[in-house]
Amino acid sequence: MEDFRFQNSTDIRFGKHHIDEELHDAVAQFGQNVLLTYGGGSIKKSGLYDRVMKALAGLHVVELSGIAPNPKIDSIREGQKLAKDHDIDVVLSVGGGSVIDASKVIASAKFYNGDAWDLVADRGSQSRANIDQLPVVDILTLSATGSEMNAGSVISNPELNIKLGTYGPKTPAVSFLDPQLTYSVSKWQTAAGSFDIFSHLTEQYFDRSTANDVTAGIIEGMMRSVIKWAPIALKEPDNYDARANLMWGATMALNGIARSGNANGWTVHPIEHELSAYYDITHGVGLGILTPRWMKRALSAETEGKFARFGREVWHLTGDNDHEIAEKAIQATYDWIKSLDIPMTLGGVDINTDEKFVEMAQEAVRIGHLDQGGGYVNLTVDDVVALYQASSTVEGFE
Repeated sequence: MEDFRFQNSTDIRFGKHHIDEELHDAVAQFGQNVLLTYGGGSIKKSGLYDRVMKALAGLHVVELSGIAPNPKIDSIREGQKLAKDHDIDVVLSVGGGSVIDASKVIASAKFYNGDAWDLVADRGSQSRANIDQLPVVDILTLSATGSEMNAGSVISNPELNIKLGTYGPKTPAVSFLDPQLTYSVSKWQTAAGSFDIFSHLTEQYFDRSTANDVTAGIIEGMMRSVIKWAPIALKEPDNYDARANLMWGATMALNGIARSGNANGWTVHPIEHELSAYYDITHGVGLGILTPRWMKRALSAETEGKFARFGREVWHLTGDNDHEIAEKAIQATYDWIKSLDIPMTLGGVDINTDEKFVEMAQEAVRIGHLDQGGGYVNLTVDDVVALYQASSTVEGFE
């Protein structure tokens, strides 16, 4: 178990009644000038927009709409200008992880006089870490990224075919988590979000640290919860318990608890970020396609013990042969992802060419330091190309 520090100051308001009763004061405590950020028209169709505007009565509200999935740098630049022109005091983000991610970078960009992409390109190591950040209040409408309780953001630059994670100095100040707001989330996004949660957990579970049983046990419990509740949410979209467990699971998976005592970084996310950067696919779906193939590549005599524990503690598999249990656990993971109606090949998301595989693999390895101990097992460019190729067929799983 490695040394670590943990601090998270986000004020969570979880449940059915907090928004109407508490949103005004939660925002107004930071000032009168509010930048309201959101995506498409769904919050207006659902009535959430009207609820929010009613709660913000008396405050000066400036709106930034149209923030897209895989949020683009152009929205950050637009938000930066609005924040400066209107001397914004607080950002209110209404949406899923993409909207919240964008809002956190905008909150830093108000205090930065250069191009907002600078705050992403250095991944928070210099520019974002050394400037202030506006308070961010968010209302979550999609369970997936955990952005509502962490300092990270993932931003795309289509002009450069780059998608990068960056970190700011603060987590959101207040997060409103009402599971009812996710009742209308489509089956596609529910499935993708559910696997995004599961992927965050696997990235932190398969780690080079040793004897980190507390963290591993926490992750195993959260994995079992996602496995249980995701299919129920797909069948019963307005099942409160299913939506609540997925929402809290998403938040807990990426608020810092599940990485405590860990040794290395992530592997599948930088590999998938290249798919999203080039083809703008749904992030959780890309992770669902890649993860079982990565597991097969990562399985070895050195790692089979952890994979066997994964099989026994998460999938309830029995038996004495660790390698057999590990292989069955990987197949069980694949079968569960498929049961969520996630397409299990790149062709299923209309990626039918290997033209960019080498270029994407080179960037994934560079960004993730995958050949230098950055992930659970080392991967070369050729290894990542092979993962992309393996993800183009069901061979080995069906």
